[in-house]
Amino acid sequence: MSQVETGTVTSKDGTTIVFDRTGAGPSLILVGGALNNRASGAPYAAPLAPSFTVYAYDRRGRGDSGDTVPYAVEREVEDIGALIAEAGGSAFLFGHSSGAALVLETAARNDRVDKIALYEPPYNVDDTRTPVPDDYVAHLDELIAGDRRGDAVEYFMVVGVGMPRDTVTPMRGAPFWPSLEAVAHTIAYDGRAMGFDRPDRSLPVARWKTITAPALVMDGDASPAWSRNAVQAVTDALPDAQRRTLAGQTHEVDPAVLTPVLVEFFLG
Repeated sequence: MSQVETGTVTSKDGTTIVFDRTGAGPSLILVGGALNNRASGAPYAAPLAPSFTVYAYDRRGRGDSGDTVPYAVEREVEDIGALIAEAGGSAFLFGHSSGAALVLETAARNDRVDKIALYEPPYNVDDTRTPVPDDYVAHLDELIAGDRRGDAVEYFMVVGVGMPRDTVTPMRGAPFWPSLEAVAHTIAYDGRAMGFDRPDRSLPVARWKTITAPALVMDGDASPAWSRNAVQAVTDALPDAQRRTLAGQTHEVDPAVLTPVLVEFFLG
């Protein structure tokens, strides 16, 4: 097993970002989705470490990383830019869920991104699911302002993810729930990264057309239709992209299935 080295970088606005680095080879930065931190990235980093120098990091506001208000998506792009500089000046990027949206934003603004891989960015592109409400991000902000962190997590799971409320509500008594509440304020960050705070929810195709890095856009064949349709829409919108569907996978993709696909794409 590769040794894990913990380090920090300082983002452009002075925010400290904490990362775990493991492995050897070309640099690969893992960008997690909502409620995830660098510990969530560890199961993905471990099998990738024989092929890459892997960076799993706490996005701002999570884990050991700092946070600076007001939040802006551009600040998270700068965080990834600081990690790219730490990684030697260029890197591969892998983004899961809303982390994939941040990877796209970074690739559109930073020419030091070599290739990008995305897994199920959760955009709404058709009527195969109910879109998040117009006030989704504003309501999350209100819940956090009222210190209703548990309600914010439940709102995200029910309204943002689409889980049944009678499944989510009992989770509030589970041992893991306090760890979710601890990062509840960052759920609105992910909403902004997805563009859910904007009246126009269409994909930012014009911005993505500037991306020169080759892209791999992935989904699981056991995921719902709306998610798979979004993956196709993102693939179609990018200048140099291929789609790959992973057999038997849902939104929680198995690292053992994902790893060989990423190795083939990034190193092939």
